[in-house]
Amino acid sequence: MHPTQHLTQELIARPSISPADAGCLDLIAERLQALGFVCERIDSGPPEWRVSNLWAKRSTSPAAPTLVWAGHTDVVPTGARERWASDPFTPSVREGKLYGRGASDMKASLAAMVVACEAFVAAQPEAPLNLAFLLTSDEEGPAHDGTVVVCRELQRRGERLDWCIVGEPTAERQTGDTIKNGRRGSLSGRLTVKGVQGHIAYPQLARNPIHMLAPALAELASTHWDAGNAHFPPTAWQASNLHAGTGAGNIIPGTAVLDFNFRFSTESTPEGLQQRVAEVLLRHGLQPERDYALDWSLSGLPFLTPAGSLVDAVRAAVREVTGLQAQLSTSGGTSDGRFIARICPQVIELGPPNATIHQVNECVALAELEPLTAIYLRSMEHLARRPAPTPPTGAATPES
Repeated sequence: MHPTQHLTQELIARPSISPADAGCLDLIAERLQALGFVCERIDSGPPEWRVSNLWAKRSTSPAAPTLVWAGHTDVVPTGARERWASDPFTPSVREGKLYGRGASDMKASLAAMVVACEAFVAAQPEAPLNLAFLLTSDEEGPAHDGTVVVCRELQRRGERLDWCIVGEPTAERQTGDTIKNGRRGSLSGRLTVKGVQGHIAYPQLARNPIHMLAPALAELASTHWDAGNAHFPPTAWQASNLHAGTGAGNIIPGTAVLDFNFRFSTESTPEGLQQRVAEVLLRHGLQPERDYALDWSLSGLPFLTPAGSLVDAVRAAVREVTGLQAQLSTSGGTSDGRFIARICPQVIELGPPNATIHQVNECVALAELEPLTAIYLRSMEHLARRPAPTPPTGAATPES
């Protein structure tokens, strides 16, 4: 059995549904301490949502650049367990695939990171490359007490991070075919339109909030927000929930509530998008406070790591291990990379195929584990021969 498979199975066997870590960080920390890592827990959050965070670092020289391995031990809920072919927290191998919740998102990546570091340190114990791990049990949840908290603490200390590889499952068909070198920003809104409830037979005595909202909703859905650019697709607006009424067929509702989300490129800003939404509402006669309330939530700003030392090193590693020419992409959802990018100049994401993530019978092909580990190892070997990138100036505070 490949050592990455063995460790992946050990991690899957720990039912770490957000924010529970279920001992995953202790298992990883034990392996890292044996390599000379100094491990520190930076747990956070209230008692009802206590989050486990690990910062571990192995330094060979104060002047050497630092590569951070980042990821999460938490997993999403299993869904209907009776639909699983085997217990989601009992690792099971069938037809060349390892099944279990978190197999591909992202316990295989965590195991590959650890095994690759063990091999790298054994071969080059004094290599001019500092190694670190930033791991959390709150990535799949609200992410208020996970990576963002550790990043704030590292920034407070003046800790320099040069490169970061996040182990999110990025591959479309085969490990190494896709590298995420950025992610779109995420901005959500909840719009509450204020009507006047009344009997449906007497509309002159009421104000129907659905009718008030409908023209603005149509314009929001059809608006061209930006054209995107060479790295990002155009900004997209989507409605996620719409609720009004009590379920009765003879009542005009008093309010209508619309939840929506922007996934936005670097061509747009949160402030600009908020202003444009307000302008749409005003064009359709909706005045703030009088006719509606609008609450905003910024989950993360877009980030981009262009071609440079990290992208070049990882692409070279992928080519050497698999023969593939990795494609760069910024598609998909947000990740904790959005927090790390605020204090680290180069951040990419690379992991196994994502076809079954969050699904019943989540799995990872055993054939993906060895190349994933080898890519991580070769990436370190390449980076150990490269100078540190120029640190950014005026780094911003990580978003919450």
